[in-house]
Amino acid sequence: MQSARRRVSEARNSAISVVRRHKPDYQIALYMGLLMLLGLIIMYAIGPQRANVLNNAYGTDYYGSTYFFIKQTISLFLALVAFAVAAMLPYQLLQKHAGKILAGGFIACVILFLFGNVVHVDAIAQCSLGACRWFNLGPLGSLQPAEFLKFGLLLFAAGFLGTRAQQGLINDRSQTLIPFGIVVGVALVFIIVIQKDMGTGIALALILAAMLLMAGVKLRIWLALGALMFVVGILFILIAPHRLERVATFFSGDSGSVDDAGAYHIAHAKIAIGSGGLTGVGIGNSVQATGYLPEAINDSVFAIMGETFGFVGLVAILALFTALLLRLLKVADHLVDIRLKLIVAGVFGWLGAHVILNVGAMIGIIPLTGITLPLLSFGGTSMVFIAAALGLSFQLSRYTAFGSKLKGNEYESPDGRRGIWRARHTSRRGIS
Repeated sequence: MQSARRRVSEARNSAISVVRRHKPDYQIALYMGLLMLLGLIIMYAIGPQRANVLNNAYGTDYYGSTYFFIKQTISLFLALVAFAVAAMLPYQLLQKHAGKILAGGFIACVILFLFGNVVHVDAIAQCSLGACRWFNLGPLGSLQPAEFLKFGLLLFAAGFLGTRAQQGLINDRSQTLIPFGIVVGVALVFIIVIQKDMGTGIALALILAAMLLMAGVKLRIWLALGALMFVVGILFILIAPHRLERVATFFSGDSGSVDDAGAYHIAHAKIAIGSGGLTGVGIGNSVQATGYLPEAINDSVFAIMGETFGFVGLVAILALFTALLLRLLKVADHLVDIRLKLIVAGVFGWLGAHVILNVGAMIGIIPLTGITLPLLSFGGTSMVFIAAALGLSFQLSRYTAFGSKLKGNEYESPDGRRGIWRARHTSRRGIS
């Protein structure tokens, strides 16, 4: 058995050495940049309206007409820096320190819990509506450690599951599934139970589900894990009254009470999208952003974009997300090292989960989860870490090989299939 594993490892390493570093997939950067630009445009359009709502609510003139536009510009700049750093920092370094990054995410969550729920230091922990999810950074805004934990778990899971897959132990209960399940379970307790963030917890579960599927976990095991997560999710809903209310609101549909905050939110999201018609009411003409639609610049930005840009605009936005997801899937498809494939698969799950959960809630086909729309919603932490994840995928796109690797041939010897291992941007004449 050991000699067989050694031959598999040697074949894989031999294959990787043939894949030479080449040009990255610039379409990843292009689609990300276009989405960020759209987000900046919508912040410029509805920022003054949001500022008026908050000034009237709190009896202050703190929020200027350009407050949210400036904050979003700063977040965008930080996200671009994160993208550049992740694109240039050798991925081997991130793989090497994945455990430390994950530990840092857990430590940050513990510190937030202590200052938010034990000693109650408002200068450090920022709490809202009974949930402490952010570190208070003063003039710089806030930091959500759950996003840091998500990024750390992405790197750790890719290394752990990738190594087990190389060893032929990906379906082993004691050496793979149970240890991995313990780490994931602790992460979900921090996010869903302690920080009361069900949306981020669901997104994290979907990220890991995508990685498990890519790692080669047997379908029956994958389905069993999915059923287990579904049951656990039901329990998390039952222990939180506000989650029960959201589920009840979802199933009540349009017959829900107008006094129900969830029903009110969904109703005005649908009004915003419906009033946009085919081409929208135009930039700066949103009615729902004047205080009718809750969280207009955060969770509800998709509905506001529907009102502003209309059906055509929403189709274009979804087309950009789809194109970006397809590029990520193609990069994962053509990578040789299973650990790298899992990183990109996790980023695919990350982006896809956020889009599905946010858009689905806004059009009323799933319950409200309070999750941001990637690269478009107001807020820096989510944008920075998603940009970093995309930057890492951009870097890994330099190491794709010619031919698909999703057909189970990632560990084959390249001797008789030399063309499959050729880098996409190299010429056959350069291969001896």
